[in-house]
Amino acid sequence: MFRRWFLDHPRSVGETYGKHLRVALTFGGEIICAGLACCVHALIPCLFTQTASRAVDDLHRRMSVRGADKPG
Repeated sequence: MFRRWFLDHPRSVGETYGKHLRVALTFGGEIICAGLACCVHALIPCLFTQTASRAVDDLHRRMSVRGADKPG
């Protein structure tokens, strides 16, 4: 069970548990910041007009290449 919960997925994207932890926390922080920019934009539409869409595009690009050379 330990392996399934903590090791299988990081290995599937070519990372150790620690590396996966850092990458996932970084992505999560960026998503939170983009979400906050969306909330501010909702209140004041002239602010952060492209912040979230750029963040989503960048995160998608970076996530898509992770583990691309791994089978499965």
